[in-house]
Amino acid sequence: MSSPDAEYIALTAGAGLVDCSDRTQIEITGDDRAAFLHNLSTAAIKSLQPGQGCEAFALDVRGHTLGHFLVCCMPHSLIIDSVAGENERLAAHFEKYHIRERIEIHDRTAQWGELLLSGAKARILLGSILGRDLPSEPLSHCEARIAEQTAWLRSVEITGSGGVLISANMESISAIAAALVAAGGTRCGGAALETARIEAGWPIFGIDISDKNLPQEVDRNARAISFTKGCYLGQETVARIDALGHVNKTLCGVRFSGNEMPSSGVELRSGDAVVGTVTSATFSPRLSAPLALAYLRRGFNTPGTKLAVPSGDAEVVTLPLS
Repeated sequence: MSSPDAEYIALTAGAGLVDCSDRTQIEITGDDRAAFLHNLSTAAIKSLQPGQGCEAFALDVRGHTLGHFLVCCMPHSLIIDSVAGENERLAAHFEKYHIRERIEIHDRTAQWGELLLSGAKARILLGSILGRDLPSEPLSHCEARIAEQTAWLRSVEITGSGGVLISANMESISAIAAALVAAGGTRCGGAALETARIEAGWPIFGIDISDKNLPQEVDRNARAISFTKGCYLGQETVARIDALGHVNKTLCGVRFSGNEMPSSGVELRSGDAVVGTVTSATFSPRLSAPLALAYLRRGFNTPGTKLAVPSGDAEVVTLPLS
């Protein structure tokens, strides 16, 4: 068993492998699939071609976030890929708005497993197995054979650039994982993944995002929101905020002095005023200090801004860490 420090190094500088088979995977099939999801998400789904992908939010009628997910355009379907435990809720949300569209919504979470291969050497390792390079554009994806098993490889930035989600039938996951380890991959656990994803500024729905958030507050506008696609569920609120030019708070990175780890819900202050709240935190090896994701009020969310918590000082930092 490798140590947490060794696992973190593998996930960032090497080729770390995390079993993420509890992640949500939903497949939408049928002729109207692109138009249907286009109308129920913030991304321009109809412009995707097979092999391309995007980030997106699902919103309620008020424009509040109901989900944050990846979308992969397959030749005959769309795959929605999100964090664990969101499959039933997201599938029910989409089914609620399925009226006459020629689509079918399939929850594949129990059928398909998923591995995350991440780190500076992850793509080199995959290339040595496949004998070819992988598509490098964010959320580009392709089919491949690993250990005589069929898999889909999806370029992701969950732990920074260079990560690949490997999706396959659940019964194939063990053989694929074993082949990746035999080729030089290092098995890693959830603690190392949590550190790497916070350093990368990757938010988790249910932890860093909730149905109380507006999508622009998560500060992934360029990646997950199209402001030109036209009408969709919750679009009026998104457009109103865009016309206003700002939201009142955004999700930011915050570095802390000392070694005390801030817990979720800890308030960040400027003078006597509460200006933010921590959502998740880790000890960052790159900073040699605690690092958190936190919602900060406008005017206090600029990198370099000095803040305070009960345990000491804090400073807003840019994520992902370089």
